[in-house]
Amino acid sequence: MLPLVTESAPSQSVTSRDMSTTLPNGKDDEAGIIGAKDPSSSVDRFFARLLRRLDLRFIPAFMLMYTLSFFAIANIGNVRILNTDTGDSLLQVLKMTDEQFSLAVVISAVSYAISNIPSNYMLKYLSPRRWLPIIMVGWGATEMIMAIIQNYSTLLGLRFLLGVFVAGLIPGIIYTFTVWYRLRERALRLSLIMAAGPLGGAFGGVITYAVGSLDRVQGLQAWRWLFIIEGAPSCLLAIFVYSFLPSYPEKAGWLSPDDRALAMSRMKQETSKSLGHATITWKGAKSTLTDWRLYLHHLFCIFVSVSMTSVMIFSPTIIDGMGYQGGNAQLFTVPPFALAFIMTVTTSWLADRYRMWSTWAMVSMAFAGTTFIVEGVLPPTAFKARYAMLCLGTTFIYASYPSFLTWFTGNLRDTNATTLAIPMNVASMTFGEMIGMFIYKSAEAPGYPTGNFTNGAVLFAGAICIGVLKVIYKKRNRGLAVGECPWIT
Repeated sequence: MLPLVTESAPSQSVTSRDMSTTLPNGKDDEAGIIGAKDPSSSVDRFFARLLRRLDLRFIPAFMLMYTLSFFAIANIGNVRILNTDTGDSLLQVLKMTDEQFSLAVVISAVSYAISNIPSNYMLKYLSPRRWLPIIMVGWGATEMIMAIIQNYSTLLGLRFLLGVFVAGLIPGIIYTFTVWYRLRERALRLSLIMAAGPLGGAFGGVITYAVGSLDRVQGLQAWRWLFIIEGAPSCLLAIFVYSFLPSYPEKAGWLSPDDRALAMSRMKQETSKSLGHATITWKGAKSTLTDWRLYLHHLFCIFVSVSMTSVMIFSPTIIDGMGYQGGNAQLFTVPPFALAFIMTVTTSWLADRYRMWSTWAMVSMAFAGTTFIVEGVLPPTAFKARYAMLCLGTTFIYASYPSFLTWFTGNLRDTNATTLAIPMNVASMTFGEMIGMFIYKSAEAPGYPTGNFTNGAVLFAGAICIGVLKVIYKKRNRGLAVGECPWIT
């Protein structure tokens, strides 16, 4: 079991049923620009004002950052079929085979995996305010350089660099959340940020459709314009992030001394506290790395990433095989991701309200698995029914992840767990990504049975992982001493 406190923080015992800060009038602090309720006292208004300020600082910036990172990784799926009718697609210009395309996708996943933990250490060393803008400039510049590539080997090298830079964003966001937001405040806010991924998928289809008309403008193929248009905003936003994004509550100069004290005090009852001052120790790292229940969380991430990656990269190709070709294929990628955005936000709000993060993640995975099994059974020519299943499957896949992350981070107990387990969790997804990039085989178009049945199987396996973890946490809670912080089931 992980230690309950950091090395530099005094021991804290939490007996509250939800580990939330209780106000002097006995009411829970639940306010902000998200899910705010009418304050009934001056103390309530004081808490509400602080949370609104945090939301305005973090949520819009993180949503935009995640959307841009989604463009950086996923746009290769759009450019695969962009302007194929004129012979100007990425594969045609660089004379790439399907296998070479898959390798170009995989190589960024490999660099993503090996860069997660080093990136999180840099985040800790430099602070989120400095490190996040650095990686943003890195992936934005890499995208723009991809606009001038002339051969396949250069594409591989740049895709490798892209994975190195993008790897630090999600762990950085999650780490930042654990030091600023309490457990019950995270799911909906994380869902808004993670939902920016499918929202980026929806906008990506529209942008790609529009950029298709720029083919041969100034002598550049449309896919080159796409890399420039989607890469430049990341470099510009990095300047804003550096000047605007705070690092830790105790170092937040934009807050008054009273607000800083309040921001720190509200985290004292949390399992994941403000850890800007805490240090990582070998003893603590060993405790984290040998806690086997964390590896069940990692296994879930492997399973869900198979489906998330395959849908993210191959949706345009799958839809193209359903008879919606060319620009229409790009536009028909919009509804699945738009629905995923709506469902993710809605269900995460419910998960926050009823503290059912793990339950929703488990049910969502099971529903998603069912849709892919049905899609695999349907005749390949049942285009409308298969498209409906793709929309539903995409929706439930993305809706499961924010609730899972809230549950996972809520069960991390110190700075070693937060700094190590979060990037390990994200890095473990790379194994699933490597599988997901190969399950939709061109030779099996338009039905893609291997892809659909594989997705169905791994999604059900992910649901089982959550069920097992729920049993483990319930058993651990029965063995806790009086006053010990309960595990979240």
